[in-house]
Amino acid sequence: MKLSACIVIYNGFDEALKAAQTILQHTRRYPLTLYLVDNASPDGSGEKLRAAAASGALAAGAGQQVVLHCRTENGGFGTGHNMVLPELDSDFHFILNPDIQLTADTLSDLADWMAQHPDAVMARPSLVFPDGSPQQLPLRRCALRPMIYRQLPCLKFWAKYNDAYLMKDADLSKPTSIEFCTGSFSGVRTSAFRAVGGFDENYFMYVEDADLTQKMLTQGKAYLVPQYTAIHAWHRAAHRSLKPALWQTGNLMRYFKKWGFRW
Repeated sequence: MKLSACIVIYNGFDEALKAAQTILQHTRRYPLTLYLVDNASPDGSGEKLRAAAASGALAAGAGQQVVLHCRTENGGFGTGHNMVLPELDSDFHFILNPDIQLTADTLSDLADWMAQHPDAVMARPSLVFPDGSPQQLPLRRCALRPMIYRQLPCLKFWAKYNDAYLMKDADLSKPTSIEFCTGSFSGVRTSAFRAVGGFDENYFMYVEDADLTQKMLTQGKAYLVPQYTAIHAWHRAAHRSLKPALWQTGNLMRYFKKWGFRW
């Protein structure tokens, strides 16, 4: 079985290097191609990654290779990931954020699990903060009230809608079918990812992972597989400045137009 993974980088060389190192260190069961796509980082992250590969700081092990692409313009998250789509010859491909770190062979574990479940075209592990505390990420389709609540948690009377968005009414201690697989860490069956054409590049940033999940669900099922775990720093830029929040709002409207509105 062949594996591939892709990290799209925009600034933040140190974090991206750490992510890549942990992936190469822990993914040993199957051959792996790790793609690093620099989205024209103004801080020179692309050239720093190239230098790290040349110096051995980003060294591939047996059965591994690292492929670096440095884009000349920032086309967004989905465009960066789609850049490697024509090159993939893997059985399973992993879409990863640069703030992901592995502590075990999670890629191989998820690939094995998906191979044993032919209906699975998409899956993710449990994600935890660097201190080990669990993260609560959306698992049901996007809806307006929970997304507003997550921006404005003072609206306590809408907390129940966020609970539903997080599937708190379900037993998440075992593999569970989900409607939203986060783009911070998603494993996909490569043939299905290719069949849906990868990401919709009309989303520059935010909601593109929710859109991709809906596309993948036309090919099979998506799952949370909680017995496997990865660290996710979870940088929530939309909560820190206006521009990302506006991107998120505009993309949500695009998503609702495409997949149907949910209140």
